[in-house]
Amino acid sequence: MRYIADFHIHSRFSRATSPKLTLENINYWAQIKGVDIISVADFTHPVWFKEIKQKLEEKKPGLYQLKKTYLKQGPSNKNLPYFIFTTEISCIYSQGGKVRRIHLLIFCPNIETAEKINKKLEQKGFNLKADGRPILGISAKELLKLILNICPNCLIVPAHCWTPWYALFGSKSGFDSVEECFEEESKNIFALETGLSSDIVMNKLWSKIDQYTLISNSDAHSGQNIGREATVFDLETLSYKEIIKAIKTKKGLVYTIEFFPEEGRYHFDGHRQCNVCLHPKQSKELNNLCPKCGLPLTIGVLHRIYDLADRQEPFISKSEPSFKYAIPLIEIIAQVFGINKNAKKVQEYYFDLIKKGENEFNILLDLKENELKKISPEITPFILALRENKVEKNPGYDGVYGEIKILAKQKEKIQKKMF
Repeated sequence: MRYIADFHIHSRFSRATSPKLTLENINYWAQIKGVDIISVADFTHPVWFKEIKQKLEEKKPGLYQLKKTYLKQGPSNKNLPYFIFTTEISCIYSQGGKVRRIHLLIFCPNIETAEKINKKLEQKGFNLKADGRPILGISAKELLKLILNICPNCLIVPAHCWTPWYALFGSKSGFDSVEECFEEESKNIFALETGLSSDIVMNKLWSKIDQYTLISNSDAHSGQNIGREATVFDLETLSYKEIIKAIKTKKGLVYTIEFFPEEGRYHFDGHRQCNVCLHPKQSKELNNLCPKCGLPLTIGVLHRIYDLADRQEPFISKSEPSFKYAIPLIEIIAQVFGINKNAKKVQEYYFDLIKKGENEFNILLDLKENELKKISPEITPFILALRENKVEKNPGYDGVYGEIKILAKQKEKIQKKMF
């Protein structure tokens, strides 16, 4: 059976997140999006963890659901999403003469293990109250050892592994290999999270990536962004154990749902203050300096991958999990309307489509052309164009999101009809 999973989101206790990120709203938006397995998020935060203990109950081994008492009205409360215990931790430390900032995604098998992890971190003097994504003065290797000593069934995955500022391979504070970061503990790294600014194709330019499973998650800071990237499984039996097994072996992991990486905030190089966005080849010609002010550019994900790549063309084995590109449905509607995605008209149209189409992923990925036309003949050409990757790309850079425009025919005619 197919399960769509988003293992990396945040609660309202993380910095720069929506105050509406409660368990009830996470549950609600997972239903809206069509996400079957969603992270509990930020389980190291004591107040949030107290809410988790109060509001969730185990329904399958290592997987939890919201208690009926806390359900709010959603598309359907018959098939509730499952919560899995994952969280992000930030490690900031010195190694090799450089300050390293590495974000790690921690998977753990149940609420009891999560509680043990929290207690151990508190015993070591780490402040877990300050942020849902705590900053620890400990190396990535030491945190990996600490977590696995508590429970060997945990899994540690380097988060958004190419992002410049806070990632395993990041241009600003990362390493040039998994081994350089984790040393003798590298054997316990089985997967990497690609992040919004890279995709499977880009990663496959580097042969050292081949041994790792590539997963994709939303890193959502609001309910609306849940599922903007996701990982899709085909499992006969659903449990934490089977999910981890699929991630480690690549068997049962079918495909990832990907942002077009150009939409990510760090795809190209650039300097936001000067509105400068550059392809890596242009940056290198300028010695990686901003052509307007002369300050160093923020080196993006594509540039960093080119620096480490040892292939001219990506190699993707037929036995590897596949991937599909997607754009959030709300952005597609906004493009059709030609107005901002937060506009009332766009929001109303979006929720009307969700009622008719069951959930967002069903509309984006599953419904056939004749089924799409029944719920919205106006949107159908855009969904079909998206599925064929017929898009125009304006890359993101230095913290600025890129823009993806769907190249559907008869756009002006559709807009006039809708208005």
